[in-house]
Amino acid sequence: MSADTPLMQQYKKIKEEYKNEILMFRLGDFYEMFFEDAKTASKELGLTLTKRNREKGQDVPLAGVPYHSVASYIAKLIEKGYSVAICDQVEDPKSATGIVKREVTRVITPGTIIDIDFLDKNNNNYIACIKINTIENIVAIAYADITTGEFSVFEIKGKNFFEKALAEMNKIQASEILLDEKTYSEYIEILKEKISFLGVKFTEVSNVKKAESYLTSYFDIMSIEVFSLKSKDLAISTSANLLHYIDELQKGNELPFSKIEYKNIDNIMELNISTQNNLNLVPKRNEEAKGTLLGVLDNCVTSVGSRELKKIIKNPFLNMEKIKQRQFYVDYFYNDVLLRENIREYLKDIYDIERIAGKIIYGTENGKDLLSLKESIRKSLETYRLLKEHQEIKDILDIDVKILLDIYNKIELIVNSEAPFSVREGGIIKDGYNSELDELRRISKLGKDFILEIEQRERERTGIKGLKIKYNKVFGYFIEVTKTNEHLVPEDYIRKQTLVNSERYIVPDLKEYEEKVITAKSKIEALEYELFKQLTFEIKEHIDSLYKLANKIANLDIVSNFAHIATKNSYVKPEIDEGEILEIKGGRHPIVESLIPSGTYVKNDIILDEKNNLIILTGPNMSGKSTYMKQVALNIIMAHIGSYVAADYAKIPIVDKIFTRVGASDDLLTGQSTFMLEMTEVASILNSATNKSFIVLDEIGRGTSTYDGISIATAITEYIHNVIGAKTIFATHYHELTELEKELERAINFRVEVKEDGKNVVFLREIVKGGADKSYGIEVARLSGVPKEVLNRSRKILKKLENRKNLIENKIKAEQMMLFGTGFEEDFEEEETEILSENEVKVLDILKNMDLNSMSPLESLLKLNELKKILIGGTDE
Repeated sequence: MSADTPLMQQYKKIKEEYKNEILMFRLGDFYEMFFEDAKTASKELGLTLTKRNREKGQDVPLAGVPYHSVASYIAKLIEKGYSVAICDQVEDPKSATGIVKREVTRVITPGTIIDIDFLDKNNNNYIACIKINTIENIVAIAYADITTGEFSVFEIKGKNFFEKALAEMNKIQASEILLDEKTYSEYIEILKEKISFLGVKFTEVSNVKKAESYLTSYFDIMSIEVFSLKSKDLAISTSANLLHYIDELQKGNELPFSKIEYKNIDNIMELNISTQNNLNLVPKRNEEAKGTLLGVLDNCVTSVGSRELKKIIKNPFLNMEKIKQRQFYVDYFYNDVLLRENIREYLKDIYDIERIAGKIIYGTENGKDLLSLKESIRKSLETYRLLKEHQEIKDILDIDVKILLDIYNKIELIVNSEAPFSVREGGIIKDGYNSELDELRRISKLGKDFILEIEQRERERTGIKGLKIKYNKVFGYFIEVTKTNEHLVPEDYIRKQTLVNSERYIVPDLKEYEEKVITAKSKIEALEYELFKQLTFEIKEHIDSLYKLANKIANLDIVSNFAHIATKNSYVKPEIDEGEILEIKGGRHPIVESLIPSGTYVKNDIILDEKNNLIILTGPNMSGKSTYMKQVALNIIMAHIGSYVAADYAKIPIVDKIFTRVGASDDLLTGQSTFMLEMTEVASILNSATNKSFIVLDEIGRGTSTYDGISIATAITEYIHNVIGAKTIFATHYHELTELEKELERAINFRVEVKEDGKNVVFLREIVKGGADKSYGIEVARLSGVPKEVLNRSRKILKKLENRKNLIENKIKAEQMMLFGTGFEEDFEEEETEILSENEVKVLDILKNMDLNSMSPLESLLKLNELKKILIGGTDE
């Protein structure tokens, strides 16, 4: 026979089904956790760990949290990577026979949080599912936000299918990823390596049988064609897996999904992971937006606008019509300053309609939410009326006016303007709306007034001025008298409780009216809740109109925001077409410009066309090469999302893909060296780019020896020029590459202008025609703070190197002249011997194979110290 109490038996039976979750078990006004869950909660939440009844000779660890504040504790556990199962009392304890019935009502994971108070209002909280078909080289990705009702899916096929999938997953930034149980482990490992920085939770799920039937049944549709999913078997299966997982966790609660949107990624500019990260398009999960393109462009005044803008930046259009349409709206608001400012003022008062709609579907809405919805509809309708006066753009806010007005009027009629957060304690419904409620309130008020009369009567009757009538849930209403006045208490008082400093009593007529007041209060709360839920049910029937409104408000916010940003930052409207000319005059890097004093950014031009489409860019480190290249890429992206660009003039063609290979660092997670990583990324670019792409390459080949690096960089440049034909900027320290201008018809040299002032060098950050003839590596070291002694020694070594180079060149000439017996070779050998010792030659041989420009100041210092020891060793000998 089990020694467990009935309660503990119930707990263990439920816990057996939720072994991997922390089980929060409702007991009265608390959620309790037992055993290992209690220890974990105590550690992670800072709760006091206590013990209850002895269980088989051992104390049972226990930790609990109040039910009314459980959401904040759940959020903390989810943030730390745990999943939580909520076990509620599903029957009234008063009417229960035996132990109260309990069930898990929902399971919360990182991707299934529905309490919006613990989510970033400007970011979606996505949960995603990925499936791979390695035979046909197809991957399907479905993702959803259960607080907004968004549910999307897409397929990627063919060459580099998984690399493209990784790029899309990097865009989605899901907090939880579901993996098909049959997914090959090598793909899972790559996925985890590439996006592990997002702090994502990976969950393995089983495949839903008869996926198509499951989806048609769930959405109550005749055919999957409604969602453009016909014959897309992998997308169907992936969507079914995701939906089934969410539905299982919500335990039958209604979900906010009304459709599945099939996303055609062929209509979106391709941006691989390196490009997304190198260009700092959006912040990583849980990081601030400052220092990213989103941080520059997001002056949106609504949460829905900010969330939509983030998606837009990561998914630039390739469809000319869509680009032009958004550009048209931006242009209109740019030119009409008064309209723009009025619209933005209206939008400021609009709450998060999308997530309020989600709360209504889940049944977690409160009176404050409906008041926020009412105010949002009011401001939306005012905005609609204002836009109707502008015929050219009135369709931008195409909303269901009649339905929205009906929702507004119902909330206005029913919900008290001072409605509390709780929906079960009354005070939500207005007086005059429901006659039964009004009568109950009258009875309650009369009862309370009579209780006050009793209090005054008893004070006068007993002479106890400090006599008070109080209330608690245990005794109801009672009379409280201090100990000092106890001798004045009449004989008809019935003692109920003795405290340290007072006595508590009741009288018959007090209990009589207490029953009326409490009964009325209970009925009021129940009726108000019923009326409130009836109202939200009626609103729920028009939930699609609310989602439509949220979408329209988001887009209006974005275009008016783009116009605002263009004015604020002096951006220009780009000409965009399907031609071959990329021309930017007075271009700036929008992110860098936002981080430095106004007016100090050095503008630069670029033109790439059919005549010249490959720039070989030379110049020293820290001179602005990378910034220049990135600013071109960022302005291309800005043009493709319909924004104005950071320039004085811009003509930009449709670009299908942007690739950036910038910077060099070892990949510690995968064990790849700098050079291996570099070549892997370059290979991907060369295999994926088209003649409509834009490529940025920075210092390719510097991770290997000088001659290998030059050879590889040259071959890559030739391949891009001769085979791919993509518009390209190739920044390099290899001055030998500038010779390619003579060999490659469409290649052209540019350099970063440098001004020499005596021993000092000033980087002007201006891009001009021609190749650089010096690297200025020592000046970069000086600017980096390398000690003077090291710099001076570097200059001496450099001078010897240059002399040696000249001598070697002369020697080559001499060898050529030996055919004619000039005797010059003897003079050369004597001169070389006089200038350099054996150890100096050894040092020079080492220096010859070093790329000074790619070395950090510390690396330079260590290497110079090593060379110095060699030279000193030579002296000692």
